[in-house]
Amino acid sequence: MPNFFKSALLLSAGTFLASGSYATPPGFNEPGMGQMPVRAAGDLTPRDVQDWWPEVVDLERLRQNETKADPLGEDFDYATDFAKLDLDEVKADVAAVLKDSKDWWPADYGSYTGLFIRLAWHSAGTYRSGDGRGGSDGGQIRFEPLNSWPDNGNLDKARRLLWPVKQKYGRSLSWSDLIILSGNVALEQAGFKTFGFAGGRTDDWQPELVYWGPESKFLTASRFSHGNGRPADEGAIPQELKQDLGASEMGLIYVNPEGPEGNPDILASGERIRTTFGRMGMNDEETAALIVGGHTLGKNHGASSKDCIGKEPAAAGVEAQGFGWKNSCGTGAGPDATTSGLEGAWTATPDTWSSNYLENLYNFEWRLTTSPAGAKQWIPVNADQVEFVPDAFDPEKFHPPVMLTTDLAMRYDPKYGPITKRWAENPAAMDAAFARAWFKLTHRDMGPAARYVGSEVPDEQFVWQDPLPSADYGTITSSDIDMLEGKIRDAGLSTSDLVRTAWAAAVTYRDTDMRGGANGSRIRLAPQKDWPVNDPETLARVIAAMEAIQADFNAMGTGRKVSIADLVVLGGAVAIEEAAKAAGHEIDVSFSPGRVDATQDQTDLESFEYLRPAADGFRNFYSERARLSPTEMLIDRADLLTLTVPEMTVLVAGMRALDANADGAKHGVFTDTPGALTNDFFVNLLDMRTEWSPVEGEEYVFEGRDRETGELKWTATEVDLVFGSNSELRAVAEVYAYADGEERFIKDFAQAWNKVMMLDRFDLR
Repeated sequence: MPNFFKSALLLSAGTFLASGSYATPPGFNEPGMGQMPVRAAGDLTPRDVQDWWPEVVDLERLRQNETKADPLGEDFDYATDFAKLDLDEVKADVAAVLKDSKDWWPADYGSYTGLFIRLAWHSAGTYRSGDGRGGSDGGQIRFEPLNSWPDNGNLDKARRLLWPVKQKYGRSLSWSDLIILSGNVALEQAGFKTFGFAGGRTDDWQPELVYWGPESKFLTASRFSHGNGRPADEGAIPQELKQDLGASEMGLIYVNPEGPEGNPDILASGERIRTTFGRMGMNDEETAALIVGGHTLGKNHGASSKDCIGKEPAAAGVEAQGFGWKNSCGTGAGPDATTSGLEGAWTATPDTWSSNYLENLYNFEWRLTTSPAGAKQWIPVNADQVEFVPDAFDPEKFHPPVMLTTDLAMRYDPKYGPITKRWAENPAAMDAAFARAWFKLTHRDMGPAARYVGSEVPDEQFVWQDPLPSADYGTITSSDIDMLEGKIRDAGLSTSDLVRTAWAAAVTYRDTDMRGGANGSRIRLAPQKDWPVNDPETLARVIAAMEAIQADFNAMGTGRKVSIADLVVLGGAVAIEEAAKAAGHEIDVSFSPGRVDATQDQTDLESFEYLRPAADGFRNFYSERARLSPTEMLIDRADLLTLTVPEMTVLVAGMRALDANADGAKHGVFTDTPGALTNDFFVNLLDMRTEWSPVEGEEYVFEGRDRETGELKWTATEVDLVFGSNSELRAVAEVYAYADGEERFIKDFAQAWNKVMMLDRFDLR
């Protein structure tokens, strides 16, 4: 079967496939045999499976979930250590660095204000709503490919400037928290009042494997299709961004500041901004506030030709010690610095917060020009008469203000224009909007407010945080749980109904931004209650039964109450215990009460639509919205659930045995006793008496027939058969197909099931 995910997986961590021909190794001349990309002579690095057979499923992301290295140890509790810090002292140390200009990287205007704001922004700005990947949590900007993206040029210097602070506080202050805090401190030192700051971001210790786009070259875009209503032959800029991507070009955080693909089309730039920032969870007002506020401070750097700039950190030699983009022109830094290639500042107060950005945007008419590095930018038509912007290093020199194509979109775009015009007349409104937008930008990937730590956590919660109500009642006891289990058993619900409902509630969780999960029981609310994958009719029946049980229990007057969220998860546990009993095994599925029920007002319809599965291999569900093959969509979902290879394997098999496919489909239900938790999936999948072949006209669907009689025995999807075809997955499947493998399978399934049910219990961490 074609594997559409290969390009995604190999391009994901910035390891771009070499363009050009492929060498055919000796003996590999037949169609379908492995072909390896041409390598340089003398290349002695090991070849992995994907080098030879690019279409073989790559399980690396799931192996990472099992083997993530953490030098701080498994028992280290970062939130506890961070809470002990004197945040005022930390901020004072950052503020001191802010003003301590270094000869090796001189500070603009004597302050690193703009540099630290940019560092925080670019660390957080990779977040995308579609799959929750990117963002500041984890400090991924320290690793490749983000560390060496062209849009992150010279941010390696910003982190080195902060190293003394990080070294002082050690493990009590993560890089990911320090980076965001440095942006807040920079804003505050410039005179801006921020909305607040929350710590609690833990550092990753290896790069996350992320699909950043289809391109094989930085600063190119093949991720758009024409979707703005203008025909391509009239020079339309394509606007429809494919898949879950956020940024507009490979290696950019957001959009090209010179305009789409370098074309200084102001209106097209506005459309591109709206598309990109929208994919990153920002509405028009938040987007405008971020651009206006972000460009109020600091300057662009393009004093030298880009020909002067050396290799990015990932390509530099060991002697560079992680530094990149060495500039060979002039001093290479300070007045000769080149980063984006654009040059100049937007305001007369580049180190002090003011409303001068909007004043300049509206007070001047602008003409297109180029920077010393050749980048397209804009200056006032009477530039020689309005030289009031101070030079970053020479107090005797002044320059005209500059604007970028993206800046002018804030004035001329039909939606952004009225917003910024209003702010030009009421700067205080702009300040308030930027404070909230900046807080969202730098915190949206942290998940629920339960993860927030520190003395500056704001009291207000926002709908984008997926807020949960506080329980004003006692938590159910073990005896209550026993009674409720009996009520669930007597409710007339099938094993598959209970399992499907609990799974549907929990599987929305994604570890990338800690959204989704069973807590809040949003499975009973729009939009989740209406998603076809959740079998709305079955779901409604189960929820109605749970509501009746809840009403009876909560009316008992014990001072304790049970939530629908707890009942849904408990129902799944009851069903699994009964299914194991039907297979001859007694097990106790773990259950931890304390979940609460969210309201519809606490649930943003648009943002929760991003959690709707386009595919869920655990339920054998696959839709036309899926961007990858069924197998790779399964791996993607397993990765979002932080599952290992064995955990994914047992969960798929268990869901098939429990007859829990979406819409009651029978693909992969390799058992004569559906609903009993047996290891029949593995036994029958690996049975050599069955021969498999594709079903004509049904993509990814197969039928298994008796080799001797030709009798149809089973049907399956690609997701089912991959556990027998892939050598790694088959090795795991064989363990559970052993004659004595069923008991181990049931135990491992119950543990993996409980892990998924508990992923969103931040209140217990």
